[in-house]
Amino acid sequence: MAEPWLDIVEKVTEFFATDQIEASARQTGFVRRTSKITGKIFLALMTFGVWSTPKTSLAQLAAKGAHLPTPVDLAPEALHQRMTWRAVAFLRAMLQRAFAKLHTEDTVCDAELFAPFTAVHIADSTGFELPTSLKALFPGSGGGASTAGAKIQLVWEYLSHSFAHLALVAGTTPDNKYIDTVVKLAQRGALFLFDLGYFKIKALAQIAEAEAYFLTRHHHQAALFEVVAGRLRPVELAAWLRTAPQRLVEQPLYLGARERVAVRLIAARVPDTVVNERRRKVRANAKKRGYTPSQAHLSLLAWNLFITNVPSTVWTSATVCTAYSLRWQVELVFKSWKSYLHLATLPTKTQEPTLCYLYGRLLLLVLIYALCPALRASVWANHRRELSLLKLVRHLQAVADRWLQRLFESVAALRAFLHHVCLKADRLVTKAVRQRRTSAQRLRESVQAQNDCIELTIKLAA
Repeated sequence: MAEPWLDIVEKVTEFFATDQIEASARQTGFVRRTSKITGKIFLALMTFGVWSTPKTSLAQLAAKGAHLPTPVDLAPEALHQRMTWRAVAFLRAMLQRAFAKLHTEDTVCDAELFAPFTAVHIADSTGFELPTSLKALFPGSGGGASTAGAKIQLVWEYLSHSFAHLALVAGTTPDNKYIDTVVKLAQRGALFLFDLGYFKIKALAQIAEAEAYFLTRHHHQAALFEVVAGRLRPVELAAWLRTAPQRLVEQPLYLGARERVAVRLIAARVPDTVVNERRRKVRANAKKRGYTPSQAHLSLLAWNLFITNVPSTVWTSATVCTAYSLRWQVELVFKSWKSYLHLATLPTKTQEPTLCYLYGRLLLLVLIYALCPALRASVWANHRRELSLLKLVRHLQAVADRWLQRLFESVAALRAFLHHVCLKADRLVTKAVRQRRTSAQRLRESVQAQNDCIELTIKLAA
C-alpha cells in the first residue's frame, strides 16, 4: 500500500518550483531587476533559514546564503534593505498560496471516532506582543501590556489535522466577535468545539440552522428556558443544580431569550479543591473590576457546564464531557508554534523587517503542518498509535538546515529528502505509551461503550 504522505510530498516539492516563486516575486514588486537576492533565496532564508535559532541575525542569514550549494555572497545590510513593503507583500502572497495549495481535508485518520460528523472544527486563538512600531496596524491591549499585539485565529480540523481557517488579526479583536467569521465554515454534519471566549448565542443559532453541531461551555449569564405545560419558563440554573441528585446531570433546554436554540445542558460536578480555586479567582477579578460576584455565579462554579445540540443517541452525557477535552489539542498546536517555530520571537523592532520575519514564520508553520495529516494517517495505519505534534515539529526542526540546502539542489534531491524525512517520522513521532490515557483514547472508549450498549439493546429487543 502506498504511503499516505506521497501526495503531500509532491505538492510541497511543487510549491518550491523556482519559476512559480519568482513569478510571485515579480507580481508583488519584490523582484524588479536581476539581483543576488532572488525571490526563492529570500523565501528560503525567511523560513528555513531562521528556524534553527530563535533570533537569527542578518549576519547569520547572510552566512547561510554563502553556504548554499551555489554560494550567494550577501551583505547583511543588503538583506535589510530588501525588507520592504514589497517583501512583506511577497511573503504574504506566498503564505496565501501555501495555505490554498497544501491545506486540504482529504486525509482522515481514525474516522470511526467521529463517525457521525463530516468535520470537527476546534476554534481558538493565541496572542503575542509586537514592537511598538506596529501599533497602528496591530493595536494591543495597552495598559500593562504592549501597545502593539497580534492574534492568530485558528480553526483546527481535527479529523484531518489540517487548518480549516488561519488569520492574523489585531490583538484587540475579541474572540466572541471573530466567531462570526468562524461559523461561516458551518456545513451540514460539521461539529464545532470552542471555549467561553467564543460564546455567542447568535453564532450557535447559525450553526444549528446549518444543520451542524456545537459543543461549548455554558456562559453563566446566558438565559435558559424549559418547557412547562407547553410554554417556555426561565430556568434558575443554580437553584436547579443545588437539588441535583447526581454528580453528572443532563436537561433538555432552550438557550437565549430571542434565539431559543434547542440544547442539551450537561452539568458535571468538580472536586472541592477546583471549586475553591475557581471562586478565589472570580472574587479576585471582581474586586479588581469593582463589583461583587453573585451567589448564583459562585454556586455554578461547582460544576462544569456544557451545552450541545449533539443528540443523546450520538453522545451520552459522559461522552460529551470527554469530547470537550479534545479542545486542548489546539493548545499543543500553539505550543509548537511558540516554542519550536519561534512565532512570537522576532529579532527586529522596525515595521517592515518585523513583518517579514512574522510572515516568514507563518509561512513556515503552514508548510510544516501541511505534512501533519498524512503523517498522522501513516502512524495510525502502521502502528495504531497517535501522532505527537510536538515530536513532529522537533523532528522537522532538526533537519531545517538540510531542507534549506535541498531547496537549491535538484527537484529530485528535494523529493528524496522529503521522502527520507517522512519515513523517519513514521518511527519517531508517535506518542509515548503511558499509563494516563490521551483524550482521544478516553473518547474512543466512551463511544465504544455507548455503541456496545446500543447493540445489546437491539439484540434484547429482537
